[in-house]
Amino acid sequence: MNRKKLQKLTDTLTKNCKHFNKFEVSCLIKLFYNLVGDVAERPGAVVGLDRNAFRNILYVTFGMTDDMIMDRVFRGFDKDNDGCVNVSEWVNGLSLFLRGSLEEKMRYCFEVFDLNGDGFISKEEMFHMLKNSLLKQPSEEDPDEGIKDLVETTLKKMDHDHDGKLSFADYEKAVREETLLLEAFGPCLPDPKSQMEFEAQVFKDPNEFSDM
Repeated sequence: MNRKKLQKLTDTLTKNCKHFNKFEVSCLIKLFYNLVGDVAERPGAVVGLDRNAFRNILYVTFGMTDDMIMDRVFRGFDKDNDGCVNVSEWVNGLSLFLRGSLEEKMRYCFEVFDLNGDGFISKEEMFHMLKNSLLKQPSEEDPDEGIKDLVETTLKKMDHDHDGKLSFADYEKAVREETLLLEAFGPCLPDPKSQMEFEAQVFKDPNEFSDM
């Protein structure tokens, strides 16, 4: 990508980006094209990170290991649902992922946890995610029972209107009272350490970023 094009893209994305300045946006764009590699050179090719490439970044860079959650994070970034994270989805997604306000992070986490997109986190969805993210204890007779209890406990704590499922309003109220509940059903944001390391490396020199 030539300098003029890069500059234009940087300006456009910086305008729409809340949490990164121009220098940071240009670093993220360069990193994006480094990660995408040669695809960008082929005419007509879709330029973007597919699910596998993106999950690899979540795993290697941000230490995520939960397949179901990584898949949901990918969908959270891939706003137009075309199966690829393009450069603007990359910059905007990372803006929230790394530096979003509590409000933005709550919306994002809620969407990640609302597996079927119906606007609620149901008991089944909670069960599914907690079963997936908790380590299996070999000694337990029926681990599902323990998870069901956990779902009930979580509902007691978070379901303010007592309708047996979590609306965004329930979730928001609970998280505002107790921020630890933000990622109640699985880690879908980077931990502070990997966030700092990523930023320190990328915003120093994106061409050095080879640890993928």
